[in-house]
Amino acid sequence: MFEIVLVTYGLYILMKIYISVMELKFVAEAKKKKPIILSDENYIMAADYKIETSKISIVSSLYDILIFTAWMTFGLRFLEGFITIDDNFLTTIVFVNSFIAVNYILGLPFDLYQTFNVDKRYGFSTIDAKIYLIDQLKGAGMFLLFGSLLVWLLAFIISSFETWWIWGFGAIFIVILFINMIYPTLIAPIFNKFSPLENEELNSSIENLLNKAGLKSSGVFTIDASKRDKRLNAYFGGLGSSKRVVLFDTLIKKLTTHELLAVLGHELGHFKHGDIIKNIISSGVMLFIMFYIFGNIPQSIFEGIGVNNSAGMIIILFMLLSPVLSFIMMPIMGMLSRHNEYRADEYGSECESKEALANALVKLADENKSFPLSHPLTIFFYHTHPELAQRLEKLGYNVSKEEA
Repeated sequence: MFEIVLVTYGLYILMKIYISVMELKFVAEAKKKKPIILSDENYIMAADYKIETSKISIVSSLYDILIFTAWMTFGLRFLEGFITIDDNFLTTIVFVNSFIAVNYILGLPFDLYQTFNVDKRYGFSTIDAKIYLIDQLKGAGMFLLFGSLLVWLLAFIISSFETWWIWGFGAIFIVILFINMIYPTLIAPIFNKFSPLENEELNSSIENLLNKAGLKSSGVFTIDASKRDKRLNAYFGGLGSSKRVVLFDTLIKKLTTHELLAVLGHELGHFKHGDIIKNIISSGVMLFIMFYIFGNIPQSIFEGIGVNNSAGMIIILFMLLSPVLSFIMMPIMGMLSRHNEYRADEYGSECESKEALANALVKLADENKSFPLSHPLTIFFYHTHPELAQRLEKLGYNVSKEEA
């Protein structure tokens, strides 16, 4: 059984590499053709960025399989033997946190290269070393506190119940919902400055849009996203009474009022069609399947690794192997999500106009240098949104740039 796990992970990595290679070749060919949607300069730059990130993905995947093999063949056994604490729960917390810390350090070079080299060269990243370091320390501190509590909770459940995976799923699902509820009001402000939207006319238009959709929010806010990145974005955060509209300061500077309202109308379309609830349910189903699988891990796997069947080891195997299960299940999630995006586009168009939403999508793609085409395999496995060209065509936009 242990050998099957290694082979399965190897096939997962090979499939990821194959998809990246196909995407790389597809974009390289598309780059040679007449630019569509984006400006000529940004079309080439977006293609170059996509090609470079695909290359990084290939290297990262090869690196991942080396790390995975190291953990499974000797790393976990070594770490388990290295930590000797009398208290079982404390042992689990230290064991799991040590595993996460080692993985964080091993993955840091890729994050630094992406942030301070690639994203800087393409004009995305504005973050400096000080802000980056502060962000990392804040994230580490939050994880050390709340992550440790979560590990303790799982360890307690695993140790206390024979069918622990049912109770573990319930506990984690509730925690995820709670985090989503407090994220915009308690977590996000730790990293970004939130300010009430000062443009009273825009604020009034957004409030009217929310009232029309029947969505009650705790306000409309802007965040200082530009101190880290130039890309444009907006989102509805939170659940229940904590819901709020969050606009990146970069977005407000680039979109007209009608375009901005069309984008927010698209997001409200997800609310009107119950997509948020659907996503919560589908994510819950996926999480339940994962807990069922990891709640019934054969003893032979622990024996093959040479470790004890302990709470800490189960949690770590969950973290090591859950990406494989997510990869298998994501195409179904992606298909549902892409369907929902088209419906949300329809609602956004009704809120303003097809032209306003199409123009907004074009500006978002152009400013974010998002290449408008992708290989079918990339779309099938990774994309939660339809290909931009297809979305624009449904909005009646001529994706082949018109001559000036």
